[in-house]
Amino acid sequence: MKKQNFNLKSHLVWLALCTLMIFPFSAQAGPKGKLSIFHAGSLTVPFAKIEKAFEAKYPDVDIQREAGGSTKMARLISEVGKPADIMASADYKVIDNNLIPDFANWNVRFATNQLVLCYTDQSKYADKVNDKNWYEILQKKDVVWGHSDPNLDPCGYRSIMVLQLAQKFYNVDNLFQKLIDNRPQKNIRPKSVELVNLLKTGHMDYAWEYLSVAIQHELKFIKLDDHINLGNYKYDDFYKQARVKVTGKKPNTWITKKGKSCTYGITMIKDAPNPEAAKAFLSFLLSPEHGLKTLKEMGQPPFIPCRLPSQKMADKLPSEIKSLVEVKN
Repeated sequence: MKKQNFNLKSHLVWLALCTLMIFPFSAQAGPKGKLSIFHAGSLTVPFAKIEKAFEAKYPDVDIQREAGGSTKMARLISEVGKPADIMASADYKVIDNNLIPDFANWNVRFATNQLVLCYTDQSKYADKVNDKNWYEILQKKDVVWGHSDPNLDPCGYRSIMVLQLAQKFYNVDNLFQKLIDNRPQKNIRPKSVELVNLLKTGHMDYAWEYLSVAIQHELKFIKLDDHINLGNYKYDDFYKQARVKVTGKKPNTWITKKGKSCTYGITMIKDAPNPEAAKAFLSFLLSPEHGLKTLKEMGQPPFIPCRLPSQKMADKLPSEIKSLVEVKN
C-alpha cells in the first residue's frame, strides 16, 4: 500500500512538472499594480479612452494619469523627482531635452497634430471670421484671445510660432507685434486645455489649440494654410524661420525653440516603479489596432508604424514594442 502511495505521488509530481514545461507562464499573472503616466494636456481625452480599454484587458492594473504642459510634466520628473513610469509629450523634443539620457533611453514618435484657431457661437465676430481674415479679427480691441504658456506647454510656443509665420506668409508688416499687443499677459494660461473652458463659458473669444483638442471638445475652429499650421512636415523649412525663446532647465537660462511640424513623443522612465505594466501599456498604445486607432478616430493622425531616429536608440527599446517601431527620421 505504501508503495502504491509513493508511485501515485511520483506520478502527480511528474504531471505537474510536465504541465510547467508545456505552459511555463500559465502560473504567472499579468501586469498589476499602479501605473503612473505623465502626459500632455492635449492627450487627455484619447488617453482616457485608451486607459479604459487597457484596464478592461488588464484589470489588475490601475492607471493613474497626470496631465499638463509637456515641459512642466517632464520637469516634474527631471527636476522635482516625482516618480513616473511613462512620459508622453506633445513635442518629442521635450523628452530629448529634459529626460534623455539621465532619465530615459529612447523616445518614440507616435503621432502628429496641427494648430487651429478655436472659437464658439458666443465669440465676437463668430459669423465673420474665416481663414482669410482671422488675423484682422484678433487685432480688434473688443476681442479676447489667448494661448498657453510657452515656458510650460509646447502649444504655447507653437501658437507664437504660428503668428510669426503668418507675418511672413501674408507679408503684412509688423503683424506679429500688432497681434501680441492685443493679447494681455492674463490671457496666457498654464496649459492649452484650460482655454477650452474659457471659450465655452464665454470668457474668451478665441484660443489657439491643437486640431485634435478642437474636435474632441466640439469647438468651432479655423484651419490655417499648411505654411503656418505646423502640421505638415513638408513645410519644415518654412516653419524653422519661427523662433521662440523659452526658459531653460536652470533658473535664468533660456532655450530658443525653432519651428518644426508637431510631433508627439513617448518614453518609459529608466527607474519606472512598474516597468512590466509600463511595457504592456506601451505595446497597447502603439498598436494600430488599439491606441493608434483611438488617436486617429479622435482627430490626431498617428505614425504607423511609430518612429525612432536611429538604430542605436531602437536597440534600447523593450522587446514588447520593437515590432511596432521603425527607424525613420
